[in-house]
Amino acid sequence: MTKYPTRRGALQGLAALAATAAVPAFAQSAWPSKPVRIIVPFAAGGTTDILARAVAPELGKAFGQSFIVDNRPGAGGNVGAEIVAHAPADGYTLLMGTVGTHGINRALYAKLPYDPIKDFAPITMVAGVPNVMEMQTEKAKALGINNVKDFIAYAKAHPGKLNMASSGNGTSIHLAGELFKARTGTYLVHFPYKGSGPALVDMVGGTMDVMFDNLPSSLALIKAGRLKALAVTSKERSTALPDVPTIEEAAGLKGFDATSWFGLLAPAGTPADIVNRIQHEVAKSLNTPAVKDKLVAQGAIPSGNTPAEFAKLIADEHKKWAEVVKVSGAKVD
Repeated sequence: MTKYPTRRGALQGLAALAATAAVPAFAQSAWPSKPVRIIVPFAAGGTTDILARAVAPELGKAFGQSFIVDNRPGAGGNVGAEIVAHAPADGYTLLMGTVGTHGINRALYAKLPYDPIKDFAPITMVAGVPNVMEMQTEKAKALGINNVKDFIAYAKAHPGKLNMASSGNGTSIHLAGELFKARTGTYLVHFPYKGSGPALVDMVGGTMDVMFDNLPSSLALIKAGRLKALAVTSKERSTALPDVPTIEEAAGLKGFDATSWFGLLAPAGTPADIVNRIQHEVAKSLNTPAVKDKLVAQGAIPSGNTPAEFAKLIADEHKKWAEVVKVSGAKVD
C-alpha cells in the first residue's frame, strides 16, 4: 500500500527544502565578511594606484569592510595580474587591471603567466585617460625643444642619445612611445620602471629625457612647471590640459591614438552576485561629485560600465594593440 505524506510532514519537507535552497544566497549576501585586497600591479604614485585609491574607500563605505590597496609591481604588470589570476574566486582578491595587463601584454610578451581572458571575471572599467608626451622643463629648454616637431628634429639629429622612461614593459606608456618611434622614425632608448611613480622621480631629476605618461600621474608636475607637456596621445585634447595639442595636431601624425584604461577584475569563477554588486557600487561612486570631479580634474574620464561591456572592451583591445605591437616591432622575452 502506497504511503502518502501527511500535511504536517509535507510542510516540514518544504521548510527543509527552502532552508537548503537559501544557503547559497545567504552565503553570497554575507560577502564581504573580511577585508578585500585590490592588487595594483604597479608601484605607488602612478595612475593605476591613484584610481585604485579613489574607489577603495568608497567600496569600503558601501560594504562595511576595508578595501586595501596592495601594490605588487613588476614585469609590466604581469606580477600583480598573475597573483589575482591564481587567487581563490571568492571576491576577496581583486585586480586594478590596465590596457597593459589585459590589452597589450598577450601580444608583447613571448610567455604570459596568465590568460587575460580566461583567468579573469571583468567587473567594470573605472576610467580612461590620455597619455601625455613630456620632458623635464629645464632640459627641454636647454635642448631647444619647444614642441613635438622640435623633439623629432633633435631625436633624428642625435639617434640613441635620448632616453625614454616608462612604467614598465608592455604598459600603454611604453607602447605609446614605441608607436611614436615607429611613426616618426626616431630612435629612443627605452628604460622600463616598476610604475610611473619611480619613473617620474628620474624624469623630474633629469636622468630621463622623455616619457609618455598617463596624464593623472603627471598633471600636478606639469601644472607646477617641473615637466613640460609637448602633446597628448589621444584623438582629442584633454579638458585638463586644453592648451596642449594632440600628437596628430602637433606633428601631423594622422590617426595617432594611444589612450589608456583601467578597470577592476576578479579571478574567473567569482560569483556573479559579487561581481555585480561591486560594479554597481563603483558606478555609483563614480557618479558622486566627490569622486567624479576629482578624477576629471586629473584628466581621467570616469566609466563604471557593466561587466559585459567591459569584457567586450577587453576583447576589442586585444585586436587593436596586437596590431600596434606588430607595427612598433616591440617584443619582450
